[in-house]
Amino acid sequence: MVPRFYWMAFAVALLLGGCATHTHDRAERFSHFIGVDDFSQFSKTLLADGTCLLESQPITTPLDWNELVVSWNAQAPPGSGLEIQARTFVSGHATRYYTMARWSPDNILFKRTSVPGQEDADGMVATDTLILNGFSTNLQVRVRLEGSRENLPRLTYLGLSLSNTHSKPPSHPANHAAWGIIIPTPERSENGYAGSHGWCSPASISMVMDHWAEVLDRPELNHGVPEVAGLVYDEDYSGFGNWPMNTAYAGSFPGMRAIVTRLDDLSELEDWITADVPVILSARWNLLEKGRTDTGNGHLLVCIGFTPTGDVVCNDPATDTKRHSIRRIYSRQAVKEAWATSQNTVYLIYPTHYTLPYNRYGQW
Repeated sequence: MVPRFYWMAFAVALLLGGCATHTHDRAERFSHFIGVDDFSQFSKTLLADGTCLLESQPITTPLDWNELVVSWNAQAPPGSGLEIQARTFVSGHATRYYTMARWSPDNILFKRTSVPGQEDADGMVATDTLILNGFSTNLQVRVRLEGSRENLPRLTYLGLSLSNTHSKPPSHPANHAAWGIIIPTPERSENGYAGSHGWCSPASISMVMDHWAEVLDRPELNHGVPEVAGLVYDEDYSGFGNWPMNTAYAGSFPGMRAIVTRLDDLSELEDWITADVPVILSARWNLLEKGRTDTGNGHLLVCIGFTPTGDVVCNDPATDTKRHSIRRIYSRQAVKEAWATSQNTVYLIYPTHYTLPYNRYGQW
């Protein structure tokens, strides 16, 4: 565990530092992503029941944040699972450890679920997002690997997406190199299956994973929409749209990385398209096209490219296939407005060996 003197020094630093030391740039910064794939510096505690507890040191963040989404990649054998927790240090005290998720692929001994009822004076968890009542400059994460000593999950990655939702995402010059590129991506609908409702996220995951199955010649990555839906279902949420539950499924395949993060604007989407990586967007369905009724729900769809004039080409799983193809073209401005309702949230799914676009603004 972390030595007592470390906590004392850290608390003093917080009290002495205070908000007065923050630069205007850090206070105005919209988002930042921290990825962890080396857990050797995490404290490791083996408990009597076979659980392994991993705990990070406190992490200083490069922005003042009030929202956190944690995503993870792990391979978990049958009968095992993990629990992700996060806390921060505000006003000279440590918050509780908020439970961000309980996850297992098989959903038998360890249920795949978000955890309700975690609201207190410091903040709350809204399904998959920790929302603070103020701002913080740090965080700490803890992961419980559950099962028998011989049958624990293997954690391969943690993604920490931090946001200041009071700050407006900056705009950047368009990456015109992406205009005219279309990434071949299988088209699948969320509709037409028994019991299907709100399956846009698993349908989007299914399309992207089939894309990689073809590119990598790995047929085991290709699973139909109903199967993916069953493997991302959140028991408490009673639905399929929990962001990190979806990326956890995609990242459970060896050699695949899948994260939830937030981007500044469409230019970063264009960067990923030039790298031949389709990107899943969380964007309000009714705002993508005029005349649509507001369902009150979020929506997920796959950005597969851009037209020669910069409009966004998507595989939209909510499309009425009797009237349109799954592949749709939405205006650049409409996508910006629809995507902004999720604070520009995306799923990035790609092979771990892949050459990624240059990370200009620290968003992946």
